[in-house]
Amino acid sequence: MTVHFIGAGPGAADLVTLRAARVIASAPVILYAGALVPRELLDTARPDARLVDTANLDLDAITAELVGAHLDGLDVARLHSGDPSVYSAMAEQMRRLDAANVPYDVVPGVPAFAAAAASLKRELTVPGVGQTVVLTRTSARSTPMPPGEDLATLGASRATLVLHLAVQRIAEIVPELVPNYGPDCPVAVVAYASRDDELILRGTLAGIAAQVEAAGVRRTAVVIVGAVLAAEEFPDSHLYSTTRPR
Repeated sequence: MTVHFIGAGPGAADLVTLRAARVIASAPVILYAGALVPRELLDTARPDARLVDTANLDLDAITAELVGAHLDGLDVARLHSGDPSVYSAMAEQMRRLDAANVPYDVVPGVPAFAAAAASLKRELTVPGVGQTVVLTRTSARSTPMPPGEDLATLGASRATLVLHLAVQRIAEIVPELVPNYGPDCPVAVVAYASRDDELILRGTLAGIAAQVEAAGVRRTAVVIVGAVLAAEEFPDSHLYSTTRPR
C-alpha cells in the first residue's frame, strides 16, 4: 500500500488541495503533527480511521507506524504543515521508507510563506523592485546551516528574504541583516497565517524586534524582509503590456 505525504497547508482547514482532501477522507490511517496541523482537517476522516499524533514521536516510532500500516495493507495519509517540500523533515522519512521498500507519493500544499504574503496582500516579486525570493531559516537548537548559507551571505543580494523557524531569534537576526538591507528596510512578521488567531506585525528592521517581543510571538511565524513589502511606484509587468509581442 502507499504512504501519502500531504501538505496540510498553513492552518486554515480549507486551504488544502482537492487531492489532499480526498486522501484524508479515505485513508484508514492518518499521521499528523498535532502541534502544527489543525484538528479540523481530520473532521472528514473515516469514522474508523486510526489517527496518530506524531508530536511526541521520534523518527523511529513514526517509521514504525508507516511501515506497520503498509504491512497491514493500509494506505497512510502523512500530514505535514505547509508544503512538504520545505522544512517538513520528509526527506529522512522517505529514506527510511526506501530502505523498507514502502511506496509513497507527495501531495503538495500551500506553504506558510505564500499564506503570509496573501495575508499581507503583497506580491513578493514586484517588477523593478525584487524578482528573487530566498527561503531560509536560522540555526539555534536545530540542524546547523550549511557553509555559505548564513544571513550575511544570503542577504548580500538584497533579495526578498523569507525566514522560517526564526522569529524567536529576531533580536539576534536583525544585526545580521542591517548591513545589507539597512535599518529602514520593511519587515513583516506573520504568525499563524490564515488561522483565526493570525497576527500580523509590520515595521522596519530597526523596530521589528521590539514589536515581536511586545506581542509575545515565539513560534509558528514567518519573517519577510525586503523592499517589495512597501513597493508603490514600480513599472507594470511586461506580462500584460500592450507592447508585448503576441
